Amino acid sequence: MKVFVDGSAGTTGLRIYERLSARQDIELLTLGEELRKDIHARRQMLNLADIAFLCLPDKAAIEAAALVENPNTAIIDTSTAHRTCGGWVYGFPELSEEYRDAIRRAKRIANPGCHASGFIAACYPLVAHGVIPKDFPLTAYSLTGYSGGGKSLIAEYQDENRDPRHKSHRIYGTSLQHKHLPEMQKVCGLAQPPVFSPILGDFYAGMATTILLPGYDAERVWACLSGHYAEEKIVTVAPLGGDEPVVYAGTLAGKDSMRIQVSGHARQCMVTALFDNLGKGASGAAIQNMNLLMGVDEAAGLNL
Repeated sequence: MKVFVDGSAGTTGLRIYERLSARQDIELLTLGEELRKDIHARRQMLNLADIAFLCLPDKAAIEAAALVENPNTAIIDTSTAHRTCGGWVYGFPELSEEYRDAIRRAKRIANPGCHASGFIAACYPLVAHGVIPKDFPLTAYSLTGYSGGGKSLIAEYQDENRDPRHKSHRIYGTSLQHKHLPEMQKVCGLAQPPVFSPILGDFYAGMATTILLPGYDAERVWACLSGHYAEEKIVTVAPLGGDEPVVYAGTLAGKDSMRIQVSGHARQCMVTALFDNLGKGASGAAIQNMNLLMGVDEAAGLNL
């Protein structure tokens, strides 16, 4: 398989490139630094590839997808651009065997967003199995490391002259219109988007995305989620109450897996998805989708 990463200089693209560079079962197509932004060179590579990753801003990803004329080239887009578009398969295979089979056959795959991955992993099974109704007024928050913000945010947080307030967590997206909300609502089949609050922490990698379920029995929620993911090896569910009574957002930093924790009691419940924002939240998920396209073990080349 010939594989090309368009946008390999960004944080998501770099992580994908690093993972793929050790693979012996693919041919990694590359461009010299002087051609990295040359549209003619990129077009050639995109059409030579069996699988092309788009690790670009939304507008550039739309433009890159339009460059692909080879009907045999499969695209995995890591941007927000195509996640709710018709003709694109949402790349989260653990949601159902229908999703997994669709990914295997797809030529256009939209990789999930990082915050969205944690929310959907917790919410989708609960809606699909009838534990919560589609019109339930969901509330969620997500604590993330700064690596998901790209090179500029990484530089901002690692600058020795940075704003001293960066030592404390900061809540952003206060307009409650975060760019991941459309996919959260559509994929989970919700009647309305959740009230969602993202929070940026002073740590490089890791993510803890939590949904709150007032009025729900934690044991029932855990039974649903543990049953849904029972046969999965990338997304797993901790024992009821969690692996420990506290939650650290950086628990799975550097990993490509996800661990779901259900806590609470008979009248209140919280569900937290732990993962790396650049792992199962971005690059790791993209490689998992590539593996499915190739027909190999979907965990091949991943760090679990």
